[in-house]
Amino acid sequence: MIVLGIESSCDETAAAVYTTEGGLRSNVVASQKIHTRFGGVVPELASRAHQQTIWGTVSQALAEAGLQAEDVDVVAVTQGPGLMGALLVGLCFAKGFVLANGKRLVGVNHMDAHMYANFIDNPPVYPFLCLTVSGGHTQLTYVKEPFAHTLLGKTRDDAAGEAFDKIGKILGLPYPAGPVMDKHAQRGNPGFHKFPQGLLGEGFDFSFSGLKTSVLYYLQKQGDETAQAAFLKDHLQDVCASVSHAITEVLMKKLEAAMQETGCRTLMLAGGVSANTMLREKARQLAQRSGATLLIPKMAYCTDNAAMIAVTGHMLAQRGNFSDLSMKPFARVNG
Repeated sequence: MIVLGIESSCDETAAAVYTTEGGLRSNVVASQKIHTRFGGVVPELASRAHQQTIWGTVSQALAEAGLQAEDVDVVAVTQGPGLMGALLVGLCFAKGFVLANGKRLVGVNHMDAHMYANFIDNPPVYPFLCLTVSGGHTQLTYVKEPFAHTLLGKTRDDAAGEAFDKIGKILGLPYPAGPVMDKHAQRGNPGFHKFPQGLLGEGFDFSFSGLKTSVLYYLQKQGDETAQAAFLKDHLQDVCASVSHAITEVLMKKLEAAMQETGCRTLMLAGGVSANTMLREKARQLAQRSGATLLIPKMAYCTDNAAMIAVTGHMLAQRGNFSDLSMKPFARVNG
C-alpha cells in the first residue's frame, strides 16, 4: 500500500509518502515565514500560503519517493483539529486528487497522528501512555490498542507550547518563542526563581495561564521598562530555565502519576514541545528510574509534518477505515 499524506492544519504545508514495505519514502515541509512579523499565526494568511504551496509540496514528495500520482493507493489528509481555512485547503486538494486519480481517501485526526508519529521509525507497541504537548494542545492519553484512546487529562486554558510562546513574548523574544527559550534555558539556572506549577495533585488536567501571569508580575517587580530590560540582560537565561522547569515539572509529574495509576510501562512524548531539551531529558530520567520504555519522535516528526499523517492514514487504511468525499474538517478536538 502506498499512502500520500497531506498536512495543512496550521502554518506548515506538508506532504509525505509512506509505504507498507518501504516505510517512509519522503517527507516535505514548506514553512510559512510571513507570520513572524505579527507575533503569531494569522489564519487568512496561512490559508493563502497553503493554496500557493500545496501543489508544489505534494509534487516534491512524490518526486522524492520516485512515484507518480497514479502509483498512490490512498490519500491521507488532516481532517482536524486546526484552523478551518487552512484545513479546507488540504482537504479540498486531497479530494480533488482522489477524484481525479480514482484513489481512496482517509481523514486523519491531527492529535492522533502526533502520537502515532512514534511508529514511523519504531514498531507499534501497546498499551502506551502518551504526553502530547504542542502549541494548541496539552493532553495525556492512555492507548490500549490502535485508536482505542482514553483521554486522561487535557489543558484547561493555555497549552504548554502556548505558554512558552506567550511568556517568550513577555520576555521580548521573537516568535515562535518556544525554541528560543529552549536555547536560553540550556545555559540558565532552573532554580533561579520558583514559578508556580499549576494543578499539581488535582488529577491529570493541565493549566499554564497562571504561570504566564506570574512571569508578568515577576518582571514588573523589577521596576520600570528600563530596569526590566537591564534585569533580563543579566538574567534572561535563568528566567527561561526557571520557566522551562516549572512547565516540564508539571508535565512529568502528571505523566508519572498516570503511569502509576494505569500500570503502563511504555511512555511516549509527541507534539512540537516534545522537541524541548529539558522535557526530553526529564522524560528519559523518569523512564530510567521507573524501568519504563520511552519513545520520542525524531525532531522532524515532533512539529507539524505529513509523515505522521501518512503513517496514521496507513494504519487506518489497513483497518478499512476510509472516508468519502462528504468528509468535513473540524476545528476543535471534540469535532
